[in-house]
Amino acid sequence: MGFITEFLADIGLAGASNIISAIVIFLICLIAIKVVSTVIGKLLDKSKKLEGTLKGFIKTALKIVLWALAVIIVAGSLGIDTASLVAVLSIAGLALSLAVQNVMSNLFSGITLLLTRPFVQGDLIEVGANLGTVKSVGLFYTVIDTLDNRVVSIPNGDVTAASIVNYSRNPLRRVDLTFNASYESSTASVKAAILEAIAEDSRISDFQPPFVVVSAYKDSTVEYIVRVWCDNADYWDVYFGLNERVRESFARNGVKMSYAHLNVHVVNN
Repeated sequence: MGFITEFLADIGLAGASNIISAIVIFLICLIAIKVVSTVIGKLLDKSKKLEGTLKGFIKTALKIVLWALAVIIVAGSLGIDTASLVAVLSIAGLALSLAVQNVMSNLFSGITLLLTRPFVQGDLIEVGANLGTVKSVGLFYTVIDTLDNRVVSIPNGDVTAASIVNYSRNPLRRVDLTFNASYESSTASVKAAILEAIAEDSRISDFQPPFVVVSAYKDSTVEYIVRVWCDNADYWDVYFGLNERVRESFARNGVKMSYAHLNVHVVNN
């Protein structure tokens, strides 16, 4: 037992009673950690506003903090200078945070995304040059499936630093199209043909009346802007379907579609 006595003397303990009290304090801390972790865990599980990934992170972070406090409390009961211990832990934490600065940036950006929820899984979003459906939102990366079936993992720091366009958040979406007709076709006939094509598609919403106007007079064509509304899920079907139906309607109503071309007139003297 001589080595135990020497050990106790080396660390500056008053006696064996300090060890017993430290053990008791440790057991109390252990029970407190389990109780607090269980209570907070149940509260988090009941919350419907937080993502599962964020819930797991909060639980893990809470346990780390509680265990760090327990170590400091037990060390204090043993007579160890806790101020020095806290200083050492603070310096170590600072050094670690500097070493993994980018990782920490993505982590806190991930927490921000999970709290603010500018998008959720399944939303169609555009982040920078990336357009696709959100596959998952993690603590470090946001993963999207692009329209051409590529999987792109974007660091969360880049996501929060960029402008985020969410195409799925609102239930309705506006379809914008442009058509060109010949100068030979009257404005009234062109508008009538376009409105006829619009009326054929029941997926087009009556949220607002169809918007059909002349937008520009170009060298060889008259340009018409068309705007209609539809359910978000029907956007592409309406977009491509209206493109096809307008051409068919133009043909039925004698409206000539046009394109950029050059007319050459030869004058014989």
